[in-house]
Amino acid sequence: MRRIVLAATLCLAAFAARAEVVDIDNAQLERLVKSGVPVIDIRTRAEWEETGIVQGSHLLTFYDERGRADPPAWLDKVKPIASPGDPVIVICRSGNRTKAVSQLLSKQAGYATVYNVRDGIKGWMRERNPVVAAAPSITACRAANTC
Repeated sequence: MRRIVLAATLCLAAFAARAEVVDIDNAQLERLVKSGVPVIDIRTRAEWEETGIVQGSHLLTFYDERGRADPPAWLDKVKPIASPGDPVIVICRSGNRTKAVSQLLSKQAGYATVYNVRDGIKGWMRERNPVVAAAPSITACRAANTC
């Protein structure tokens, strides 16, 4: 019995060592996007419409307007975007909500590398980086029931 517990503990430790959350700045975000790492914008529709989005972002609300979340349903929608072996970037308004979402992806869903945009879309825009209108992406993800 003792060996089983030890083996399970070692397996969990090895798995946790592989999982990594990396806070990134805007220059790193730009490089990762150019290299093809998908960006998941976890904000609400109203937030996307207010500021626009990073070009190519996948719109996938995590917390609704009331602060509620359904992690299992959300994770099901992430899988077609990136599998656990693939790196993924998460962005929100200021980098706060994505801290918890990054940990969920890394620790509970087994994503090996999760990039958290430290200052969110507000930081991206503060440095005058480009955003695009969210409307076409919202229309597409609503039609596919993936937002």
